[in-house]
Amino acid sequence: MTRYLISFDDGWMKFTEEELPDVTKAALAVVQEAQEAGVWVYGAGLESQRASVVATNGMVTDGPFPETKEVIGGFSIVDVPSREEALEWAAKIAVACRCAQEVRELLPDPPGLEQDVSRASAVGASPEPAR
Repeated sequence: MTRYLISFDDGWMKFTEEELPDVTKAALAVVQEAQEAGVWVYGAGLESQRASVVATNGMVTDGPFPETKEVIGGFSIVDVPSREEALEWAAKIAVACRCAQEVRELLPDPPGLEQDVSRASAVGASPEPAR
């Protein structure tokens, strides 16, 4: 199977504070459905857009940077057999979160670096609502 990153831009979520409980409930339902289907790997929202860049020489520069036009507000990773199935999960997430989602295929682990992101640790984990 192939892992896909499903993400949204920080500025794409547009709903009122009163709608947040409904959005959260819908998002949790999609996560539970993905977990039950065995395709959920991990997901989270970003706390803030505060970023630090560490250069190859170790120099640290704090951001965010004004030239950045789009930043990730949250993401999900699913492990599915096809891009079409990843797009189907992205559509479910888009409806639940009330915002468009981007879908990108992740590279497979290189030989010698097999990562086992335990699905067991993801059970019960829930996406953080966007702020």
